[in-house]
Amino acid sequence: MDDFEISIDLPVSAKDLYEAWLNSEQHGAFTGAQAEIQPVIGGKYIAWDGYIEGETLEMDASVRIVQSWRTVEFPEDAPDSTIELTFTEFEGGSKLTLRHTGLQPGDGEKYEQGWIDSYFVPMQSYFGGK
Repeated sequence: MDDFEISIDLPVSAKDLYEAWLNSEQHGAFTGAQAEIQPVIGGKYIAWDGYIEGETLEMDASVRIVQSWRTVEFPEDAPDSTIELTFTEFEGGSKLTLRHTGLQPGDGEKYEQGWIDSYFVPMQSYFGGK
């Protein structure tokens, strides 16, 4: 299995970033694609106009989110992968660290670049980061 960890610093509080991730409208606004999120443990979500789907497995308010994650590109019999998001507050903003585990062998590099291009870059514009 392929795993990776990436992070980004943004000029927004950990609480606001955490809440934006779990809010359908805000998630859609910072990615530029439709999202539908049930912000509860066991809640389903769809993001990137239906390209990504999964379920929220764990939540620790303003600190951590764990979600199952798969795309339409996953083979039907492939297990879901897992993303763990941690939110660390610092003066003037917060760090979002994304750990993605359980990807099919060889997929890590592709999806790591996808997170950067489709999430981190647009989040920098949306939240005003650098």
